[in-house]
Amino acid sequence: MKLIGNYLSPFARRVAISLNELGIAHEMENVMVSKNPEAVSGHNPLIRIPTLILDDGEVLVESFAILDAIDEMAGPGKALVPVSGADRRWILKITAIALGTMDKTQWAAYEVTFHPVEKVHQPWIDKNENQACGGLAYLNELAEKAGGGWLGGTDRISQADISAVVAFSFARKIRPNMDVQKRFPALAAFAERCEARESFKKAPVPG
Repeated sequence: MKLIGNYLSPFARRVAISLNELGIAHEMENVMVSKNPEAVSGHNPLIRIPTLILDDGEVLVESFAILDAIDEMAGPGKALVPVSGADRRWILKITAIALGTMDKTQWAAYEVTFHPVEKVHQPWIDKNENQACGGLAYLNELAEKAGGGWLGGTDRISQADISAVVAFSFARKIRPNMDVQKRFPALAAFAERCEARESFKKAPVPG
């Protein structure tokens, strides 16, 4: 299968890491949509990444739907989100907060990236950064409680862990002014531990 995207995108990166954790072989087609929309448009009408092309040609879009599909492929014994019940809702809640953190961090960055200087609205940046930091603070508390364990209290890595670390590393990369390494030390330590895993190292944040 082929994953279209790039590792700077937190949405594509969390899919790539999940595929690595599940041992699902895939090829990464490194694409920046802003520079090469044609590489995506023939597969995804939204022209968004990640886009996953399965071996039989079926196309999956949007990270949450892709992750649900690959969990189903892996089976309940390996899935990164529990199949049902309170455990599933809990892991999905943490994952949703991590995903929202990615969104807000991205929107803060987009305000500067896509607007000329005279059009940049600082209150909008501040609002999004504050919301992102709210999500990171929540994840930091979970990391403090987890000690050396996983954020959701599971006995192995889950989607909550992957998405939380990807959200943290993304914020650290593109919004250095947020100083997330110092503000959220427990989450920073947890991220460092996860980033050392082979599944993460195979999908590194670009330098």
